[in-house]
Formats: sequence, C-alpha cells, structure tokens
Amino acid sequence: MSDKADPNPYTLRPADGTAGGSTGDALRDVELELSKRWPENKLEPSLDRIEALMDILGQPQRSFPSIHITGTNGKTSTARMIEQLLNTFELRTGRYTSPHVETVTERITLDGAPITPERFVEVYRDIEPYVQMVDAQQPVPMSFFEVLTGMAYAAFADAPVDVAVVEVGMGGSWDATNVIDAAVAVLTPIGLDHTDKLGETTGEIAVEKSGIIKSGAVAVVAQQQLDAAEVVLRRAVEVDATVAREGMEFGVIRRELAVGGQLVTLRGLGGEEYEDVFIPLHGEHQAHNAALALAAVEAFFGVGGARGGQLDQDKIRQAFSGVSSPGRLEVVRRSPTIILDAAHNPHGARATVAAITESFGFTRLVGVIGTSGDKDVAGLLEAFEPVLAEVVISQNSTHRAMDVDALAALAVEIFGEDRVQVEPRLDDAIAAAVTLAEEEGDLGGAGVLVTGSVITVGEARLLLGRK
Repeated sequence: MSDKADPNPYTLRPADGTAGGSTGDALRDVELELSKRWPENKLEPSLDRIEALMDILGQPQRSFPSIHITGTNGKTSTARMIEQLLNTFELRTGRYTSPHVETVTERITLDGAPITPERFVEVYRDIEPYVQMVDAQQPVPMSFFEVLTGMAYAAFADAPVDVAVVEVGMGGSWDATNVIDAAVAVLTPIGLDHTDKLGETTGEIAVEKSGIIKSGAVAVVAQQQLDAAEVVLRRAVEVDATVAREGMEFGVIRRELAVGGQLVTLRGLGGEEYEDVFIPLHGEHQAHNAALALAAVEAFFGVGGARGGQLDQDKIRQAFSGVSSPGRLEVVRRSPTIILDAAHNPHGARATVAAITESFGFTRLVGVIGTSGDKDVAGLLEAFEPVLAEVVISQNSTHRAMDVDALAALAVEIFGEDRVQVEPRLDDAIAAAVTLAEEEGDLGGAGVLVTGSVITVGEARLLLGRK
C-alpha cells in the first residue's frame, strides 16, 4: 500500500453510518425502483393519483393533525424549527421535507430523526401493491414524489405521531402533500422560482401556494410582495381562515449577532415577547423563519387572538438553541472556512449574500457553484457576484445538473473570464477553490462557499465527511 498522501483530500468516500449488507442493498433497490418514476421536476398537476392511494390505504393522512408549509425559500429550515419546538413540548412529530441533502430517508423523520433504512424499505414494500393498483387505474402512473408522500403519511399514521409537519414539494394547490387538512398553514416568503410551472409573477405563484389554506385554518404568513399578499388574504377570506401576518400579529422585535448565530427577541401571537432567544443559524432570514415557526406552533396550541397568552419561555429558548439546518450556511471546515449553502434561486442567493456579509469577515471568498438546469441561473450568479472573488464551476452527479460548460459560459459573462475556473468533478472543484482561497495567505479571512443546488451541497457534505 502506498504511503503517499491523497492528492485530493476531498475524494468521495463511503459515508459512515449508511446501511450495509442486505439492508443497504434493499434500500438501493427501492431507490432504483423509485428513480424509474417521473422525477420531481416533471409534473402532471393533479391530486387524483395521491387521493386514490389515500383512499385505498384508508386515509392515513386524516389520523393526525398537521402543520403545512409552503413558500419559495425557507420552508425546510422553518419546518425543522417547528418540529424542534413541538418535540420540546413533548409531542411526537413526523416531518416530511424535500429534497434530501444526502440520503432519501431524511425526507421522512420521526421525532427529528430520519426513519431507518429498514423502516423506509418496509413502508415502501407495504404500500407498493396499492401504488401499482393506482398506476393501473390512472392515465399517468404515480410520480417519485407522490409515492414518497404516500409513504410519509403511512409511516406517520403507523407510528403514530401527535402532529405532522409537512413541507410542500412545489406550489400548493395540486401538490401531492395537499391531501391533508392542516389546521395551520405557513407561507414563507414567495419569490420567483419554477415560473414555467407556477406563474411569472409573485401574485400568480401565490395563487398556487395559497391553495394549502383550508377552511377554518390559521394562515401564518411571512412578509410578502404586495401582489402575493393580496392573493393570500383573498384566499383566506374565501375559506374563512384566520390570518396572522408577520410584522402585524407577530414578528422579530430585535436581533443581534452572537457567536455561532444570533440572539433575537420575538413577538408571539398573544402580543407577548420572547426575549433572549439564541438561534444557532446565520442570517436575518433565519430570524424571520424563527418568528414564523413560533407563530405556527402558537397557532397550533391555540395561543393568541382573544385568548392571548404565550408558551413557556424557557422551553422556547431550549428548542431554538438546539435547531440545526444542514446545508443552510453550514460551516463544515476551518482554515480556510468552508460553508455549504443550498441557495438555488436569486431570492435565496440574495439572502445568503446578506448573511455572509453580516456574519463573516472574509477578505477573500471563492465560490464552488453547481446548479440545476431548470433554474434562473443567471440571476443566481448575479446575486453572488459582489461577494465572490472567483468561482469554480462544477456540477453534481444527477441528470438535473446544468452542463458545466453551459454554466461556465454564463459565469464568464457575469464574472469575467479571469475570475472563472472549471472543474467538472466536485471534489476537484472544492480542492481548487481551497487553493484559490489560500492564495492571499490570510487563512483567517479566506473562505469557500459551495452553493447552487441542494444536491450539490449534499454531495459536498459527503465529500467533506460531515455528519
């Protein structure tokens, strides 16, 4: 065996903790079967297939109350915060989010932990015959996302959970998750994304997203563009839902930077303040996500409105102090600092840039960027340009990845040829970015940002051995 050092320290190695032997093989078989179905970016807008599956399974989604989350950015972080709050109040939770960062089992969690590979396989095999029945009855077979949604609802009903925290896949009205009748609907900020499928303005997109607001529910709404806000309020009136608006009924009162995150004061639905709440996440957008999460949990427990009141402050502080959001401004290495962030559209990229500018004192920041081909890539690159000294263009391993040469051509238009390097393999791209970041000789001020896609960030997380 050679005793030479690995020339590239970021070469992909098997992740620890993954299922081995027959379980690992069984999980890979299930993933292979699921991969043959329509992917998440191919849609046939309809609830017919998922409703048919729920009917056959005996309506498992009706066996637990739900909190339903939609929006353009911040959904997963907000869902994780809501889950953490509910767990702290000793409720058993199920959380369904997408896409996954590293492994498909992350999408379905119980009490904050992904279901085991064994359980994932078991749930799939349990519902597989019924999925095949639906496939045979419908003009279009069930998609990858629809089957996973059915699995999540079946797993939650079987657990059983006290409450499910469910993130919309895309849109809202016809999203497969929208067979639940959630008592609380959460709408994070609505921006321009998936415009070919959802609409070309925030108002048009809000029509689809506000479809998760059900009759008599509480809609917890982040600050929105005017046209989106008008659509959401109109929907709430139509279905006789109560609306709680950020900046009106709840919100962020104060925030200041703290080591490893930020310290905030939040106002809840009852008008009371929750002071000295530490959130171990960077960026003003995470403070607003926290306000949304708190208001959603208060609404779930019936706090606010005429009842007033507030939840136990110590438990709120305890819950937020333990929040994590992998792949969202996540620091995974030091000297130089390597940050992973799953921004994949201009709206998310601008929030990332603001957070980096506020929370990190980089003298030289190099980007590693690999995007999907169905995004506003030019807008994303333009948002990152002011903070990145150079970019290394790469791509992830999936079929959705944008061709590296096409992405590089766009990057050259925005950054200039001298600031763009191309490394098709992600491990080579990270190594090259580290070298570029270190060229200035100030390791304390040097940094690398890996971004552009949840998938790219997930693969980088594996390369860097993050647990």
